[in-house]
Order: sequence, then structure tokens, then C-alpha cells
Amino acid sequence: MQRKHLLITPALATLCLLLLGSGTAARAATVIKIATQSPLSGAMSVIGSDIKNGTQLAIDQLSGPLTKMGFKIELAPYDDQGNPDTGVANAKAIVSDPAILGIIGHYNSGVQIPSSEEYHAADLANISPANTNPRVTDRGYLEVSRVCGRDDVQGAVGAQYAKNKGIKNVFVMHDKTAYGQGIAEYFRKEAMTLGVKVAGFTGTEEKANFDAILDPILAAKPDCIYFGGMFDQAAVLFKQARQKGFKGMCLSDDGFDSPDVAKIGGDVLLQGAGTCYSTVSGPASIYPDTKKFMADFKAKFGNDPQPFAAQSYDATAILLKAIENAAKANGGKMPEREDVAKAVRAIKSFHGITGTITFDRKGDPVVARYFVVQDTAKDAGQWPNNKIIQTLDIKAPE
Repeated sequence: MQRKHLLITPALATLCLLLLGSGTAARAATVIKIATQSPLSGAMSVIGSDIKNGTQLAIDQLSGPLTKMGFKIELAPYDDQGNPDTGVANAKAIVSDPAILGIIGHYNSGVQIPSSEEYHAADLANISPANTNPRVTDRGYLEVSRVCGRDDVQGAVGAQYAKNKGIKNVFVMHDKTAYGQGIAEYFRKEAMTLGVKVAGFTGTEEKANFDAILDPILAAKPDCIYFGGMFDQAAVLFKQARQKGFKGMCLSDDGFDSPDVAKIGGDVLLQGAGTCYSTVSGPASIYPDTKKFMADFKAKFGNDPQPFAAQSYDATAILLKAIENAAKANGGKMPEREDVAKAVRAIKSFHGITGTITFDRKGDPVVARYFVVQDTAKDAGQWPNNKIIQTLDIKAPE
């Protein structure tokens, strides 16, 4: 029988090598996903989108060690819309995807708390860049950690600032959410301890017309109106209070920290005794190691990083390192979710762009940074230049 020989040309040989190489790479790369949950639509999307973007930038820049181990790291972003029901539905989808080994989020504590029950049940590591309600970590879940401070401390910081500014009479309001009501209660407790009169304490879901609410507030003649909640509600309340002649201090929390405040209130909020807010997230520029991050972030996404973008970068950096450590301990293979959660807590003195982070037994940073900031912005572009009045490093409560 006459044998036929296949003629291998140089071009055919190159093609075969490319195909073999491509197939080998495809077989070798195991996909690991990192999910995010934050508001990507609606009024809070300006902050929520940059929580996602901070995570994306960290994946782009810090996945090298895992890539060398044969893993491909992908982002799986979810829009929780700032809504607990949506967050829980997303959480169920997240934990059902075996490729997801960690979740960065949320923005709203009222969304994180019920959603993280799903993460806890599935052994999925959840590192929060922004959730400050004490219940986030006080449940003692191994899977849940955060890189920011707590409301029981932040609320006290706000009350102490008010006392130091000579406030004697304050009216406290909140938005009826787990976050807003929680921090308002901590503010009230500390204010009363310090001898500041609390003329009233009430919650509201109103977001447009505060006339009926402001009339009894102003009748109490407070030196300060404190609001626990989010910027889209607080800015409208404070603006309408000023328009009704309120000259005292307007004071809020880190939910107030958004450039959209300037769009809503403009220089009206700068009148009287001014408007201030406490926060666990200072402007990115205030941290000594964020210069490159800020430049890279703007180059990639076209805007300066919003609050919690840098914290999201650090949270993702810790998660990537934990996945790497767990994979090495597993002989270079994809680790179990529980092992990743344990590896997160095992990381000590992690040097991030916002500071050095070590988690305590509950998942809080051993020491967290808190700020008091004065609103000096007449427009949204000036918001990153708001005046830092106080910077405090405070240990987490036992």
C-alpha cells in the first residue's frame, strides 16, 4: 500500500502551534470570580458605581500572583439598587455560582445585613468597604469583615464634635433604615451623655417636601439639626431648613458624603453655622498612598474616585491575597470558600492604600480612621476639596 505523506508547510506548523498553545492555556486557566454588590442605578449609583470600579481596578492591577498560578480573575458586578430585597435576591444568585470566591459590598448596611446571611450560610467571604452598622460584624460571622469603622463610634464622634462647637440643643432625625436610625441613635446617646439637650428624635421616609416636619423642629429652636441617613434625603432637608430661616449647624454622617449634595443644595448649605458630616472614608487624596490609585482610577474610569472607591480597592486587595494564600495551601488548586474566609481573617498588618489593616475576631479593623468634614463646595466639582476638620484613629469597641 502506498503511503501518503502530509506536507507540513511553515504556515501550517505555526497554525498548529498556535492552536495547541491556545488549547493548553484554555485548559490551564481556572476562572475565579469576585462579585460586588452596590447601587449601580438610581440616586446612589454615583457612589455605588465607584465601589464596583475600585474593585475592578484592584483586580486589574493585583491579580498577577493568581494569574501565574493558572487562575483567571473576573469581576461579577451586581446592582443591589440600595434595596434589601434586591440585595438578597442577588446574594442567592451569587452563592449559587461556584466560581465566586468572595464578595465586595455593600454600600447600605440595611442591604448588607440581610444579604450577608446568604453569604454566611454559603461560607462565602464578604469584605465590606462601606457598611458601618455594628450588626454587620457583631453577629460574629467568620465570613463577614469590613475595612471601615463603625456607627457606634462614628455617631459618638459626631456628637462630640457638636458639643465641642458649643451646641446645647439638637434635633435628631433619621431615614428609618438600619443605617440611618442606628447612627442617629448612637449620636443621640452620646449627645445626652455629654449634656446636650435632644429636643426631638424622629424618623421619616419623606424625600421631597419637609414643610410639615420642619415646622415643629424649628419651633424647638435647636442649635443643630442632625440627620442619620443618605445624602439625597439629608441635602433636601437641610436646604429647606435654611430656606425657612434656620441658622444653626446642619450635621450628618458618611451617607451624606457625595458630590450630589452640592447639586442639590449648592451654597445654601454653606449658610448659617454651616454643614458638616462625620465619615469613615476621607477624600482619597487625604491618604498618603493613594496618589497612583487616583491617577490610575481617573485614567480608566474618567472621573475622580468617589467615597469608598479606595476602600473597595483595599478590600479587594485583601480578598485577592487571601485567595492566593488559600490556593497555595491547597497545592495550587482552587480553594474552598471556607478556606478563603479563614485566610481573610488570618491576614495581619495588610498595607493598603488607605492604611494598615488587621481584622479583630469580629471582622472589624483593629483601628479605624474617622473624619469630621465641613461642606465648603458650591458645586459638585469642589466636593473633594471639602475641609477636613478632624482626623481620629480609634480602636474598635470590644
